[in-house]
Amino acid sequence: MDIFEALNSFFEYAFRYIRLLRISDFIDIFIVAVIVYYIMMSLRGTRAVHLLKGIFVAVMIFMLSSIFHLNSLNYILGAVFQIAMYAVVVIFQPELRNLLEKMGRLRLGSFMGLAVGLNSNKEDMETVILNIAAAAADMSETKTGALIVIERDTRLGEYMNSGTVLDADVTCELLENIFVPNTPLHDGAVIIRGNKIITAGCVLPLTANPNLSSELGTRHRAALGLSETSDAIVVVVSEETGKISIALNGSLTRNLNETSLRKALTKLLSADPEKSSDTLKKIKFWKSK
Repeated sequence: MDIFEALNSFFEYAFRYIRLLRISDFIDIFIVAVIVYYIMMSLRGTRAVHLLKGIFVAVMIFMLSSIFHLNSLNYILGAVFQIAMYAVVVIFQPELRNLLEKMGRLRLGSFMGLAVGLNSNKEDMETVILNIAAAAADMSETKTGALIVIERDTRLGEYMNSGTVLDADVTCELLENIFVPNTPLHDGAVIIRGNKIITAGCVLPLTANPNLSSELGTRHRAALGLSETSDAIVVVVSEETGKISIALNGSLTRNLNETSLRKALTKLLSADPEKSSDTLKKIKFWKSK
């Protein structure tokens, strides 16, 4: 009877509380629900999902131990939950950092005229896109590995500092020359800002996503890692297969050719970074045609 009395008391309390709710309370609940939803979406596909499942199971056991008067178990779990908040910060440190970085990329600066990113005009951008697409196609044919980063609103200064400063115009010939095997800069990434190659040989962060295909090498993992923490567009040419891919917002679109890559970059660089996911879906549609 204890469990039925507990459930009855719970529903009575819930209905009594609901009758006292105001419009502001519903707004408050909606905002919290949206925040929780976006947190869950940002954690999807990461190791944190399994940790959250474990925490959920522990909470359910704690509630059941309280209902069925399992005092020893309830006391132990209660003591654990008292320090759980400190443990969560340590356990979820990478995920919390990524979440805060995404929040920091909200385009608040655009309302104050502080938006950054590509500063070149339309003609310069078209030239950059044509050269990147041509270079990627040439390197795809020779199976030359390449990692080309196009900076947008999120500044990539910390990654630029890990490379060699070039500050050169974006040309097909220069891009191909940088990634020639066994040269000093071929293993790192090229970072493009506007119509300039700012640095080459840059070190990028690797993704922590455990669900990636085993055929994806370090270049693809580095491309995804940067796309998870910035709004940059990363073009990858596989050294093993010669396939061209684009990494954006933690997703990878593969098997592009020169034409589809050029169309994709044109759409992405002319689109609002916040709408890039929709553009990426269209890229996949073009690829299947």
